[in-house]
Amino acid sequence: MVQKKGNQFVVNDQPFYVSGFNTYWLMVFAADNSTRGKVSEVFKEASSVGLRVCRTWAFNDGQWRALQKNQSVYDEEVFKALDFVVSEARKYKIRLILSLVNNWDAYGGKPQYVKWGKEAGLNLTSDDDFFSHPTLKSYYKAHVKTVLNRVNTFSNITYKDDPTIFAWELMNEPRCTSDPTGDKLQAWIEEMAVYVKSIDPKHLLEIGLEGFYGPSTPNKVQVNPNTYAQQVGTDFIRNHQVLGVDFASVHIYADSWISPSITGVHLKFTQSWMEAHIEDAEKYLGMPVIFAEFGVSAKDPGYNSTFRDTLITTVYNTILNSTTKGGSGAGSLLWQIFPKGTDYMDDGYAITLSQSPSTAKIISMHSKRLSIFNSRCAWKCRWGCRKKMQLETSLYHDEL
Repeated sequence: MVQKKGNQFVVNDQPFYVSGFNTYWLMVFAADNSTRGKVSEVFKEASSVGLRVCRTWAFNDGQWRALQKNQSVYDEEVFKALDFVVSEARKYKIRLILSLVNNWDAYGGKPQYVKWGKEAGLNLTSDDDFFSHPTLKSYYKAHVKTVLNRVNTFSNITYKDDPTIFAWELMNEPRCTSDPTGDKLQAWIEEMAVYVKSIDPKHLLEIGLEGFYGPSTPNKVQVNPNTYAQQVGTDFIRNHQVLGVDFASVHIYADSWISPSITGVHLKFTQSWMEAHIEDAEKYLGMPVIFAEFGVSAKDPGYNSTFRDTLITTVYNTILNSTTKGGSGAGSLLWQIFPKGTDYMDDGYAITLSQSPSTAKIISMHSKRLSIFNSRCAWKCRWGCRKKMQLETSLYHDEL
């Protein structure tokens, strides 16, 4: 199992810095024999450039190829598809962050839970009732319990005991705009974090936040990409101080949050956004932080692959700058890696490694650098050995 030790991840008491990626649709593709091979393909390609963690959905609520067809009614074939994803990840030595529900309506999410509630006769007025209505909370808990207690039909290992799973994520990008104070979402996080840990105390847990600063830290809100960000009911520091939450998550989308047109401002924001969260994870939270989604859309005005490579390099260098100091910057996950022949799923952010040699090279180099830290070394040495020199040589070589 991956564990947390102070502000770092460890496996068997050795450091585990994360170089990873997102591919959200793995379960849905695994549910169809004609597309199941793409799951193996993406793991194989990611593994070839040293990516060791994948974040993906462990939900699909009431939609096409739904896992949860109706409240607490599951499609066994789709569940077997998720089993396949977990077992296949293990084969390629990739660990998974599994997200348990969506804030958005893609793949069902909280709007679907509200819809089920209304169908059951509940008086609901907003999608944000998901966070406060006792019945909807019980629906979510039932899903959590079902997934965590699932016995994998390929490996015969219960999910909550499977070291292939790196961590559980409460929700993808939770927001509660109906309560800008953040109290409603905070109460939900507190309740659900304890609930997940009551079933599975072994695995790590994260919330799934984008990283916006909220009312509890008025001195920090200027770090946010825009003024709207402080009104969506999330609160980076307060939310992550909840009992049961093991590490912080942050997303980076300058093109969505600042302006769609590509400019150097995007790179400056990316670096300052990351540095602020790394510092706060060290100072106030005492936990690792993963930049769990970052990328740039090929649909943005002014986009070119050189800019994408520069953005990825900026993220990687900021992580390394923290890593070399033993800081909280624990890793990053690209949004997103696709195998060949899946263009029809592309939201603009997809990277197909076989068609992007320059990007693949940058990813591979970063993975190699992190592997220097992750290779056999006593945690207590604090990089006093030749490994530190190895990394410095690697960084110097790149500058040359």
